[in-house]
Amino acid sequence: MTVSARGGTEDVWTEVHQSADFAQLRRRLRGFVFPMTGLFLGWYLLYVLLADYAHGFMSIKLMGNINVGLVLGLLQFVSTFVITGLYVRYANRNLDPIADRLRHEIEGEEEQR
Repeated sequence: MTVSARGGTEDVWTEVHQSADFAQLRRRLRGFVFPMTGLFLGWYLLYVLLADYAHGFMSIKLMGNINVGLVLGLLQFVSTFVITGLYVRYANRNLDPIADRLRHEIEGEEEQR
């Protein structure tokens, strides 16, 4: 079913997009996502630059055949999982309550129409 077929739903969505709660939700989401993306991309770029220009450093053996490059490469995966966990915790605490409140307001308005 299209938005316009529901009769007046466009007004509800326009109202939601202009609400203080929606603005706060977007601000909080961006406040987490943009800095975390920058940190991760910086960390990844550092890894790529070290792999390309610091062969001596990356080939330092730490234990047996395990070298610095391998450890830093595996830490890329670890950092991805850590960021995912941090986001889930952040969303549960800071984003979901606002999103739930907005959803209940929207569903309540749609039922009344």
